Amino acid sequence: MPIDLRSDTVTKPTAEMRAAMAAAEVGDDVYLEDPTVNRLQERAAAIFQKEAALFVPSGTMGNQIAVRLHTSPGQEVITEERGHIYNYEMAAMAAISGVLARPVYAPDGILTWDAIRPAIRPKIYYRAQTGLVTLENTHNMAGGTVYTRDQIEDICKYIHAAGLPVHMDGARIFNAATTLGIDVATLCRPCDSVMFCLSKGLAAPVGSMLLGSAGFIERARSVRKMLGGGMRQVGILAAAGLIALEKMPARLCEDHENARTLAELLAQISSLDVDPSKVRTNIVIVGTARTGFDSSKLACLLKDRGVLVSTVDAITLRLLTHLDVNRKDILDSAGAFEDVLKTVKP
Repeated sequence: MPIDLRSDTVTKPTAEMRAAMAAAEVGDDVYLEDPTVNRLQERAAAIFQKEAALFVPSGTMGNQIAVRLHTSPGQEVITEERGHIYNYEMAAMAAISGVLARPVYAPDGILTWDAIRPAIRPKIYYRAQTGLVTLENTHNMAGGTVYTRDQIEDICKYIHAAGLPVHMDGARIFNAATTLGIDVATLCRPCDSVMFCLSKGLAAPVGSMLLGSAGFIERARSVRKMLGGGMRQVGILAAAGLIALEKMPARLCEDHENARTLAELLAQISSLDVDPSKVRTNIVIVGTARTGFDSSKLACLLKDRGVLVSTVDAITLRLLTHLDVNRKDILDSAGAFEDVLKTVKP
């Protein structure tokens, strides 16, 4: 089996998850009658200390439901320019909600009020109005960087004073909370809505959660149905999600340690550009410009040696650690990089 560092989405459900899925009590969730889904939603809301939660098939759907509910057609959504909601969701905010992304660059992907403020449109009738601000924690394409509680509270204070809502794309929010040593409820408290994924570091096979006020989630259920997310006996999936939610956050520190080790080993290879000090969670960004290889070519050479990685652009690779990658895999992966760069001519 190859060592798969492409994403933490490649994790396989644990034996406990598979057993829970097989034994799950189910009902028709469109009729609100699936007891396992209901239990997952109630537990997620309790953990995040939000009024309600909704199980959705994917993080993208969760994010786009939030955009639809927080905005009106013709408005703008402020997001960091490398954000998932802007770059990797098929322009859904335009197609589904009729709104325009207003990307803002921030060092390490972490927005501040000073960066956001100039992007808020003036209250003039002939200018598109700002409808929403989105934050991403951890920030995927910035290398798993983390918003602190103080940073989120500061941003939300000013955004709310401006009369605008804040949505948290918290696909990997448990990774952020683990790094900071705080709970997710504290980290997300000021945000009007939050999405997090069960199917990344938490290793469930499918699903994400959208959280907010009771009224927000009631409206979200209608949008989910409109988007094709009305699932029936989906307690089979929710059963795995419950185990992911209750048990998997405690082991994320292992992924973070493995990522730091991988970064430190790769930093010793002179032709790679890797900064171990920037590795806060489970994502390692590797610059390949000085290797002489296009990143796609380097990825193919690594694949031949049993290591799968993702390309970001022509000179950048992205590597993620997760449940199905152990310490030996980390050492072997670094060895594969070293072997390729020593033995293959660009």
